[in-house]
Amino acid sequence: MAATEELAFHEFEEATNLLAETPDAATSSKSELTPQGHVAVGLGGSYGVEDEVEESDKTALLQEERQQQQHGFWTFGYYQSFFDVDTSQVLDRIKGSLLPRPGHNFVQNHLRHRPDLYGPFWICATLAFVLAITGNLTLVLAQRRDPSIHYSPQFHKVTVAGIIIYCYAWLVPLALSGFLWWRKGIRERMGPYTFLETVCVYGYSLFIFIPTVWFFAVLALALSASGLVFTLWPIVREDTRLVASVLLSAVVLFHALLVMGCKFYFFQPLTPEHVAPPPQDTSLLPNPSLIPTSPRT
Repeated sequence: MAATEELAFHEFEEATNLLAETPDAATSSKSELTPQGHVAVGLGGSYGVEDEVEESDKTALLQEERQQQQHGFWTFGYYQSFFDVDTSQVLDRIKGSLLPRPGHNFVQNHLRHRPDLYGPFWICATLAFVLAITGNLTLVLAQRRDPSIHYSPQFHKVTVAGIIIYCYAWLVPLALSGFLWWRKGIRERMGPYTFLETVCVYGYSLFIFIPTVWFFAVLALALSASGLVFTLWPIVREDTRLVASVLLSAVVLFHALLVMGCKFYFFQPLTPEHVAPPPQDTSLLPNPSLIPTSPRT
């Protein structure tokens, strides 16, 4: 009897050690023995959907960093990863820029620290062509209403629009990123976005102006500027209230200056040299041959 109890106790100790060493095997065997109609509770932890997305984003980000380290910044391979996006990602980021709301961070919810240059590049190019085309169409419609207006195609507006849009989409984020990095040295709690993330935010914020074609400029300006403010607020709120207010006001002011400058330049009224002089009625003028001349003495 004692030998049997000793043997049983020894067998239980081995099973305990085996369970400690291989918990997955014990869990899987338990799940196999679970009868139908009962719910088996797994002992091992599982990642949720958000955790899986975050892990995939981190993996992709590490792969991009390794590729960038292999290529120098002066090569095309370095910038290739910034154009490696699919249509669903671009559409998701466009939707996020069109519907800004408080508490919704565009960088964290849509970019996920994976900025791209494909979307901002083509958005700026499309906006430049839309500006030039609609500016010329405005003059054509004005000529149809008033035949005295002399219209000639203004192809130089394409170049001017491209320079304005691309300079704004690159220089303003550059100045903003530099200022935030400078403030980070003063306020250690601030964590500014990278330069490419800021460029991506500004590039997608300009998409709202393409479908509106400047007829709803005020509404487009409000949506676009609010998206910038909601995105920048989580990092500037760590600074002083004065600096945060001035910075966000400057962002909105520069955005409004871009809209108003394009509005007055591309849709300005015609200058006097483009208006043909009104035709003169020569029927009332006297005929020089019928004017009597005084005899010479």
